[in-house]
Amino acid sequence: MSSVPPAASSSLPPLVIVGAGGLGREVLVLARQINDARPTWNILGFYDDRAPATSLVHGLPYLGTIPDLNATPEDRHVVVAVGSSHSRAAIVSRLTSPRLTFPSLIHPAVACQPYQQLRIGAGCIIGAGCILTCDITLGRHVLLNLGCTIGHDAVLEDFCSLMPHANVGGEAHLEAGVYLGTNATVINQVRVGASTIVGAGAVAVRDLPAGCTAVGVPARVIKGT
Repeated sequence: MSSVPPAASSSLPPLVIVGAGGLGREVLVLARQINDARPTWNILGFYDDRAPATSLVHGLPYLGTIPDLNATPEDRHVVVAVGSSHSRAAIVSRLTSPRLTFPSLIHPAVACQPYQQLRIGAGCIIGAGCILTCDITLGRHVLLNLGCTIGHDAVLEDFCSLMPHANVGGEAHLEAGVYLGTNATVINQVRVGASTIVGAGAVAVRDLPAGCTAVGVPARVIKGT
């Protein structure tokens, strides 16, 4: 159940989660942690084109498909809880109703003060334990899973996805849709091309082209577009 009492939650902005799988349940935990720190959201439930096995997910209802969400006559705040950069971008492109907006969900223990000069786009998800230093730009719908670190002057373009404990060094640049696996690292001033995958535990010590998969220490390209 929601950590906000029902009478209070009804007056809060309505939030729905697209994606009823594992990441969706983790994002629900994140939204409830935000509410624990300060009542912020009336969390309504989940949308997913694939219905979950049960009608309730962690106490909240399955509300329907993406077309159902587009057809909703009321305003809705939407968070897209899909780990794949490509799939998340495809889903966002289908969410076309003008009644839908995309807030960023940031764990309340993550430091995001004005003096840090952070620029965070719509729809980002920033989980517990993340550290962002200063002068950082996150595009739209960037996912920072648990315990990620982002150094000064780094740029992460739209739909980048960082799995737990991934690290991005100062002045590094991840182009749109880059995916970093668990414990992957991109060192200072390295640029990673659009839609490239850096495998779990890999360390990118030099620029990587777009549309490839790179693994190992140092990271080497094993598959191109």
